[in-house]
Amino acid sequence: MSKKSAISDNIKKYRAKLGISQDRLSKIADVTYTTIIKIESGATYNPRVETLKKIADALKVGIDDLMK
Repeated sequence: MSKKSAISDNIKKYRAKLGISQDRLSKIADVTYTTIIKIESGATYNPRVETLKKIADALKVGIDDLMK
């Protein structure tokens, strides 16, 4: 499994666990809705560490949890 699909799959998994939409995650993480969509769909192959940190914090997990 590539990093890209691991990250996108894990974001979807943790987001579903919290029961929040992509739109809600974008607001909590303070990143654009488009960014969330691109990362989850795999269109953004290598998201910035700062972006991943914001998303991880919003999902209440570590960056390493998103990359496994």
